[in-house]
Amino acid sequence: MGSILETVMLLCFGFSWPLNVIKAHKSRTAKGTSLPFILLIITGYVAGICAKVLTGQISYVLIAYILNLAIVLLNLLVYFRNISLDRKRLEENGGLVK
Repeated sequence: MGSILETVMLLCFGFSWPLNVIKAHKSRTAKGTSLPFILLIITGYVAGICAKVLTGQISYVLIAYILNLAIVLLNLLVYFRNISLDRKRLEENGGLVK
């Protein structure tokens, strides 16, 4: 039962991350995005994966951790892309923030 509840938790988080990635990609800005938050989430998923591997609890739950981690890593890539776009806009505007 514990694995089922853990999977439900991971799926709930997992469904929200793609929406966040899409929103961040469409916005084309890193404003409102927190790098420390993204890194904290990545650290949590890595810790969860390591815990599963170290305790030998290799099951379908591990797949949910890995999928969520992959989506959050994609979010990290979009964040750095958006930082680059923000810098480019700033340079094009002569350093003026619009």
